[in-house]
Parts: sequence; C-alpha cells; structure tokens
Amino acid sequence: MSIAEPTAALVVYPSGDGQPMAETGLHVQAIIMLHQALEDFFRSRSEPVYLASDQFWYWREGDPTCRVAPDVMVVPGVAPHPRRSFFSWEEGGAVPAVVFEMASQGTWRNDLDDKYDQYESLGVREYFVFDPEGLYLVPPVQGYRLSGTAYRRIRQDQLTSELGFGVRAEGTMLRLVDLATGQPVPTRAEAVDAAQQQVEAEKERAEAEKQRGDTLQAEVERLRARLQQLGHLNGSDG
Repeated sequence: MSIAEPTAALVVYPSGDGQPMAETGLHVQAIIMLHQALEDFFRSRSEPVYLASDQFWYWREGDPTCRVAPDVMVVPGVAPHPRRSFFSWEEGGAVPAVVFEMASQGTWRNDLDDKYDQYESLGVREYFVFDPEGLYLVPPVQGYRLSGTAYRRIRQDQLTSELGFGVRAEGTMLRLVDLATGQPVPTRAEAVDAAQQQVEAEKERAEAEKQRGDTLQAEVERLRARLQQLGHLNGSDG
C-alpha cells in the first residue's frame, strides 16, 4: 500500500480586506478623479499602461503578507486588462513606476513614514502624497523620486513625473497637467461641459450663417425687384 505524498498548502492571495476605499467621501472622490485623469492622459499613448486604485499589489510569490494597496498606482509596459490583484511575478517582475496616496487624519503619518519606506525599498520610482483637505501636509501635495535606492524630495516648483505629467493641488482635487502641451487634463465633467459649449457655439455659428444668408437673399430680392421696376419705368418712357 503506497502512501500519497503530502501536497503543498494552497497559498491564498485575498483581493480585498473589507476596509473602505478611503477615510472619507472626499478622499474617495479625489482618488476617482485622479484615476480618471490618468486614464485620459494615457489613452493616446502607444505604450500600454496599467492603472489601479485601492487594489492589492503582491510582490513576493508564496507570501500573501507581502502586499500593499496604493490609493492609485501606475504600471507602464503592462497590459491594461482587468485584474483582481496585481502580482509582480506574473508581470515579468513589474512594479509600479508611480504611486499616489491620499493623506487623511488617520493615514498621513503612515504615508510619510512606513509607506514611504516601503515604496522606496520596493523600487517605486516616484511617490506622490496629496492631502485633499489641506489639514495635514504643508504643502498639500509632495513628491519623491528615487535617486539610486533612496527617495529625494522633488522640488515644489517642479512637481512632475518622468511619465510626462505634472501634478498640482486644486482644492480637494489633484490636477494633472500634460507636460507636452502645458495644459491641464480636464476632468470628465469639464470635458462634458466643453463639448456642450462647443455644440452650442456651433449652433450659434450656424444660426448666424443662416441669418446672414437670409439677409443676403432679402437684399437680392430687393435689388431684383428694383431692377424690374426700373425696367418697367424705362419701357414706359419709350
């Protein structure tokens, strides 16, 4: 009678921890608006980019404790198809190039301490921290970039990413700026408003063209009638 070899225990990598996405609705909104802006910024780029918000990133196979869930992370060179979690070993060892954290009353110390050290040691190239409430960080948005293996503070007047965008605080929103054009990346609501304004402007131009056409047509009719009148007068004179 043979004895079956024991099988290795199945490693479970949870895709959630039951915790809310962020501390307040204001922070959730800031995360969503940033994620959408990044989607719109990278949409026209040829290189694939994977974006995720509040999603577990696992970096060591076989150890489900080696994980973190950044508020927003950007992973260039990785296909953007949906994932329940991001596993570095399944993506050729890829790690996020940029990570964003939204600082709050309950997280800002950790964002500038343990998470700072963690992202630095994991090789996250750029790390940005934003305080939507403007209560815990001065200034409210701060950036760090790896120099060798250690983070160095990005100058406040040059808060830009090597991926081609800048960041700045606008009230409770972290605004992205396209460095190629110098123009801010519009929010979805701003884009809709701009499209509506363009439609209204086109309607106004079309109406103005119609009015000019009607005026010209009326002038043509007036001149034609005048010529006919003059013709009749000349005929009667003969």
